[in-house]
Amino acid sequence: MTEEALRAHDVRKVYRGRRGAGVEALRGVSLAFRKGERIALLGRNGAGKTTFLRIASTLLVPTSGTVTAFGYDVVETPERVRPLIAVVPQEGKPFFHLTPREQVYCYLRARGFSREVAQARTEESLANMGLEDVADRLSVTLSGGQKQRAMVATVLATEAPLMFLDEPTIGLDPFARRAVWDVLRELTRKGSTVLLTTHYLDEAEALSERLYIVEEGRILFEGTADRAKRQIGGTLRVSIENGGNHRDLFTSFGQAVAEGTALHVITEPERVHEVMDVALRNRLSATVGPVTLEEAFLTIVGRSIDAE
Repeated sequence: MTEEALRAHDVRKVYRGRRGAGVEALRGVSLAFRKGERIALLGRNGAGKTTFLRIASTLLVPTSGTVTAFGYDVVETPERVRPLIAVVPQEGKPFFHLTPREQVYCYLRARGFSREVAQARTEESLANMGLEDVADRLSVTLSGGQKQRAMVATVLATEAPLMFLDEPTIGLDPFARRAVWDVLRELTRKGSTVLLTTHYLDEAEALSERLYIVEEGRILFEGTADRAKRQIGGTLRVSIENGGNHRDLFTSFGQAVAEGTALHVITEPERVHEVMDVALRNRLSATVGPVTLEEAFLTIVGRSIDAE
């Protein structure tokens, strides 16, 4: 197999309606991943993340453009691609009539693993996801978080060369989220490639080696989380409560991004006292903190990741 795990070139997807021009979900997406990378795809709801994952995992045909996985075209030769990938779909659920142990084991057997390997990986994956206590309960009786962990355990147990995880930790508690992170790091050390979408910016920053920011079907940024933060013009953030109506007072100090009624000013350490002085003179409350990936996202996209 090629050392390049995934390559997309000018991928476009238009959902045609009965009337009108249709909806453009993807507008020329191009990207590439190497084997063993952990990549995050960030974007608001409707940005095109899930559409891209469905195309890359052979579940949806693009309107135009190409996607290859390990050199195989996902449209022309899906039968060559599918044995190399595994998918955690958004809001996927385990089979209600199976237990988590049966779910993981049967999936591995269906993919061609021997009984011995399937059994060993099943037990390891259930333990990694903290599911030992409910491993023999029918999935229909599990909580939402337990069902999500069962889905993640099923896919991670495959150790597939290329994994697509669409919001894999949604609904999980902080301990379960970090358990998923640990397993993903171990799998990429073994050579797997991971592409995940997430709404959790702390997750993207902690887990991804590179990230892509998608907005309205286009890629606006590609690089590391640190590069995203560096390019916005400063290392410190001054958050000014009710500063949105006073934006003109602060634009000379650096990037000024409104979020609701608040205003975030991205600036360098030597100018923080000037920003604070202006805020105090105008009787505005202000706090100082390090620049985060959230500020970078706000600056690059112009809106919060949770904005509709």
